[in-house]
Amino acid sequence: MVTIFTEKNSIANNFLAELRDVSIQKDRLRFRKNLERLGEIIAYEISKSFEYSHKQVQTPLGTVDTHLLKEQPALITLLRAGVPFHQGFLNIFDHADSGFFGSFRHTKKSGKMEMLNKYSITPELNGKIVIVIDAMLATGKSMVLTCKELLKQYDIKELHIASIIAAEEGIQHVKASIPRAKIWVADVDDEMTTKSYIVPGLGDAGDLAYGEK
Repeated sequence: MVTIFTEKNSIANNFLAELRDVSIQKDRLRFRKNLERLGEIIAYEISKSFEYSHKQVQTPLGTVDTHLLKEQPALITLLRAGVPFHQGFLNIFDHADSGFFGSFRHTKKSGKMEMLNKYSITPELNGKIVIVIDAMLATGKSMVLTCKELLKQYDIKELHIASIIAAEEGIQHVKASIPRAKIWVADVDDEMTTKSYIVPGLGDAGDLAYGEK
């Protein structure tokens, strides 16, 4: 299942447009805030797919019936542009456990590129709903590497993948490699450069959020 938010108009369009706009990108605070805002919106939409249980709540004047989230998901975020995006999810799922992965591209002597995980720390994920978060889903290789490592270590109940902008190639790679994952993205672009930057995309999200590497 792939959910693309721009297929229906909402305020998410405004935040995404500002992330893409080269003139607005110069404001790092605003850039990070828009990543966070989209994290909140996507988290809210994902929450609609979860299970809820009935509860009666006592107010100062009486009682009211409602339905509350049965369990908080665990949030696993890819560093570094994923950090402000992650905060948006944490604002919604405010009791969620969190984990982090740091991946990088390694070029072999043959010239072939491979993805390696340099750093990872995770909570207990057995039987949990897990949302894996990365701001950009380009080739999908780092996402697939992360998800495969998680699935190898833990018996995950549900797996969700969330990104702001994805390349069509990355979407297809994730779907083929991890068919059980539900994918949630703000928008999908068709092209990538030879260096795996999404076109038109928004540039290097990590550099725009925190400064050039």
